[in-house]
Formats: sequence, C-alpha cells, structure tokens
Amino acid sequence: MAGLREFFESSKGKLIALIAGIVLLVVLFFVVWSNLGSPATEIARDRMYIDSTTGKAFEHTLKAGDVVPVKAPSGKNTGYPAEFCYWTADGKIKDKPTPVLLNSYVGKPGPTYCPDCGRVVVMHNPAPMIGAKPPPTKAEWDARGTRGAADQGDGR
Repeated sequence: MAGLREFFESSKGKLIALIAGIVLLVVLFFVVWSNLGSPATEIARDRMYIDSTTGKAFEHTLKAGDVVPVKAPSGKNTGYPAEFCYWTADGKIKDKPTPVLLNSYVGKPGPTYCPDCGRVVVMHNPAPMIGAKPPPTKAEWDARGTRGAADQGDGR
C-alpha cells in the first residue's frame, strides 16, 4: 500500500491517475448517454400526425410539454395523431398503411372512414393479421345498424 501511495505521489503516477480518471469519465458518459437515447425511446417519440386543415400527414417528434393538437407544417396547432388503415377497398392487406384523421379529434360525429379504401378506422386501429376479416365499409356499417357496432365495441 505504501508503494502505491509513493507511486501516485510521483509525477508519472499523477499523470496515469489523471488519464485513468478521464477514461473513466468518458466511459461513464457513453454508458449514461446510450441508456437515455435508446432506439425504443426514439421510436416512441417519432409519430405520424395529420394536419386537420390541409389533410396532409407529417412526422412529429414528441418533446416534453407537447400537447395535442401539435404545431403542423401549416404553422397552426392543427396536428392530430394519425391512425393507420391497413386495408384496400377489396379487403386485402396493404403494403403501406394510409394515415387517417379520426372524426373524434376534430369534433365530427359518427365513425371515421379511410379516405383511400372507405373502411372504418378506430382509435388504436390494430394492424391486421393474415386471415383477419377487414373492417366494414360505410355501406356495411350502415347495414349493421347500432346493434352490430355495440356487439364489437371497437367499430368492427
């Protein structure tokens, strides 16, 4: 122990201790930084929104203090979270989903229909699984009446 103390009191020992301390701080910085900026965190912050005035979809990265509606590219606070429609008009699964603005966000009554395929889109719209039945079109929804909607609970 006395030999170590004597070594670290020398100029060579002080230099090695300083270098080791800097290396330790750099490693600590990168460990903390990598845990704060994980890919899962980035995915959760990056979201698709729709400008309610223009109808155009845009990406928005959530920041602390953001409230809905967020500032849209039009310059106004008219950005609402997009739900995704995964279906085609003929009931097949799409390769690339269509972002949809829900009527409930902008105070419109009734269910929301995808502008691309005409099928019902609901909040937290689930991605389809192979073999799943597509959501109803407006004509199918209207034909079901209120009983069909209440039976399913999620608009399907």
